Amino acid sequence: MENKDLNIPQQSNQSTQSKQPSFNDMDSQRNYKQNKSSVEPKNPFIFSGTPNDNEDSDQPVENVKQVGSITQVEPVKDICFISIIGEIEGHSSLPPQSKTTKYEHIIPLIIGAEMDPEIKGVLILINTMGGDVEAGLAISELVASISKPTVSIVLGGGHSIGTALAVSAEYSFIAPTGTMTIHPIRTSGLVIGVPQTFRYFQKMQERITNFIVMNSNVDRQALLDYMYDTDEIANDVGTVLNAEEVVSIGLIDEIGGFSKAMKKLRELIDKMERQVE
Repeated sequence: MENKDLNIPQQSNQSTQSKQPSFNDMDSQRNYKQNKSSVEPKNPFIFSGTPNDNEDSDQPVENVKQVGSITQVEPVKDICFISIIGEIEGHSSLPPQSKTTKYEHIIPLIIGAEMDPEIKGVLILINTMGGDVEAGLAISELVASISKPTVSIVLGGGHSIGTALAVSAEYSFIAPTGTMTIHPIRTSGLVIGVPQTFRYFQKMQERITNFIVMNSNVDRQALLDYMYDTDEIANDVGTVLNAEEVVSIGLIDEIGGFSKAMKKLRELIDKMERQVE
């Protein structure tokens, strides 16, 4: 009897031990789960870094951007988009915390758009506070001299030398809430107070004024009146004009947004192609 009683728990212990998996069995089960998860279909909306991972998926593969977007915008191959934002940087580098547009980056883009046979037009998006006068004028002269259709749109502001950039295109737009500041050139830092310095400023101002007048419908004297007005800007000379005002004086051609600018650019491209034919 004692032996039977002693054998019962021994059998139960053996049965429980047989039911509990060993460490080797647990490892095998863990490996099985990992292998099972590795063969599960991947999310087609996540870019894995290799183009062959999602070739068998029926859904489009989208690139996950750093900002959290899962959409990828396909570029328009026959239109070159150029953004003029922040402050235009010239020969001197601006502080790293400033948002800048470097003219040595923009000029090659414009030249590439002119020489690339697939590019049919250029759309310039402007939201700038101005900046280096010679750099901005160099970009403006290059835009005005290319043979392909160009359209500009002032989104937030086209201030200072941004005015020359806006009128450099074949047709110009300004957003309904856009503004433009017209003022004479100015400088900061050490200035040698001699007549030669002021004559240099005068010649530079003449270059900018002549360019704006030649590439827009604004009256020269009206532009100068706005430029040297002393009642519009506190502690400064010049005038801030809204969208209706810049269109009414002929500085900008039309009030409109991105869709209008694209439509006008397509019209100019079609017109140019008909002339070539």
